[in-house]
Formats: sequence, structure tokens, C-alpha cells
Amino acid sequence: MTEHPLKIYEKLDPELLKHVENSSEFVFADGALPRKFKLLIGMAFDASYGTVHGVKSLAQQAMEAGATKEEITEALRVASISKWCGLRLYSAQALKELFGLIQCP
Repeated sequence: MTEHPLKIYEKLDPELLKHVENSSEFVFADGALPRKFKLLIGMAFDASYGTVHGVKSLAQQAMEAGATKEEITEALRVASISKWCGLRLYSAQALKELFGLIQCP
């Protein structure tokens, strides 16, 4: 794996890095949702944002927490439909605003 993207903060702002790391530990800890589900949710968000490194990192962490390849691919399937639905809705709104009441063929 490549160098951690926040590694520069070890020298520039170690307190910020510590806060980020503690926040991640808190957010992804087992709770009402198991850690693996939280990691899959985070991975799906990263996929929808186009964050390749984040998807890979969170998928690896999810597998370490017990997620299967099938669970990872299904979570990504959910992310893809969510992204596509948004695209269709935003496009429809833009077309409605652009064309208004004009009858389209």
C-alpha cells in the first residue's frame, strides 16, 4: 500500500493527526452497528466520491473485521445505485428547468 495520505501531518501538525486517528477509532468502533458494517458504509461513501484509495483501504479494513468479498461488492452495488439515482434526479431537474413546459418529442 502507498504511504498514508495524512503522513505529512506527523511533522506539520501531529495534534491534528492524533485527533483524526482518534475520531476514526471512535466512529468505526463496534456499537449498535458492528465495525465491519461501519467500514462498508464508509467504503460506499468513498466509492460515491470517487476516492479509490479510501475504497481500497476501507475494504481491506472491512475484510480484517470479517467482511466477505460478497459483502464488499454488495455494498458497492448500493453505492452505485445511490449515485446513479442522484444523477438521474439531478438531470431530470435540470431538464425540467431548461425545457419547462415545452413538449419534448
